[in-house]
Amino acid sequence: MGKTLLCLGFGYTARALAPRLQADGWRVIGTSRDTVEADGVEMITWPGQEVPLDGVTHILNSIGPNAEGDPVLAAIGSRIAAAPGLEWVGYLSTTAVYGHHDGAWVDEDTPVTPSSQRGDWRALAEAQWQAIPGLPLHIFRLAGIYGPGRGPFAKLMAGKARRIIKPGQVFSRIHVDDIAQVLAASIAQPRPGAIYNVCDNDPAPPQDVLGHAAELLGLPVPAEVPFDEAGMTPMARSFYGENKRVRNRRIKDELGVELLCPTYREGLRAVLEAEDMESFVPPAEPPGV
Repeated sequence: MGKTLLCLGFGYTARALAPRLQADGWRVIGTSRDTVEADGVEMITWPGQEVPLDGVTHILNSIGPNAEGDPVLAAIGSRIAAAPGLEWVGYLSTTAVYGHHDGAWVDEDTPVTPSSQRGDWRALAEAQWQAIPGLPLHIFRLAGIYGPGRGPFAKLMAGKARRIIKPGQVFSRIHVDDIAQVLAASIAQPRPGAIYNVCDNDPAPPQDVLGHAAELLGLPVPAEVPFDEAGMTPMARSFYGENKRVRNRRIKDELGVELLCPTYREGLRAVLEAEDMESFVPPAEPPGV
C-alpha cells in the first residue's frame, strides 16, 4: 500500500518536504486557511472542509500553538488519536522551549525551561502531543528558518537592513532544505518518542550573517546599531532575550544527516542561487564618494 502524508498547515517547510516524497510515489495532502495550489498536492481548506484521515499513514503538523496549546488537537485530536495505521507523526516545535542560557550549549536532554510566550506555548503543545497514548510522535525543535524568499537579500537591496549589535548574542538557524531532509530521514527511520534539534553547525551573531550577505551582493556592510538604540518591536526584542547555542549531533548520529548547508555561509550562497540574484549589479556610487 502506498504512503500518504497529511500536512496540517501546508507552509514553507511542507512545501520543501513534499517533492521529496512525491518523487517516491507518495500521496500528499495539505491544509491551508486560504485556497492555494501546490503541484500534485491535494489541498484542503481548513478550517472549513473536513480533514481526511482515512488512509493517512504519516502526519506533519506545522500549525502554531496559542495560549491553550495546539489548536489542531483542540479541533481533531480525538480523531488523530483514534486514526488507524499511523506510522509516523511529526510535530514542528522550536528551540525556544529551552529558554535563555546566556550563550551556553543546549541539546535534546536539556530541560525545557522556556523564557518567552512563544516558548511557553510550544512547550505546552509538545506536552499535549506527548500525552496521546501510542502515537508514533517525533518532535523537531527548529532553529531560525531561512531559505529562498526568507533570506536577508531583499532588505539589503532595499537599503532597509540593520546590523543590530548585542554583545555576546548568537542565534542558531537552519536552511529549509535541511529541515526537509531531516524530516525525510526520520520518516525513513521512525523512532516514536524521539526529539531532534534541527539547526546548523554554527550558531552565529546576527550581524555576521547580515554582513556576509552584503558581501555576497557586493553591497556595503550596513552600519552597526546598538541593541538599546534599535527601536525594535516587542516581538523582535523578545528574540534577543534568548541566547544559546543549539547542538545538532543527534540528527547526524541517529539519522545519518549530512547538512546541505552546515553554516550560514553555504546557506546564504544557496539562497542567492535559488533567488537567481547572481547577476545582481550593485548600484553605482554617487560621484565624489
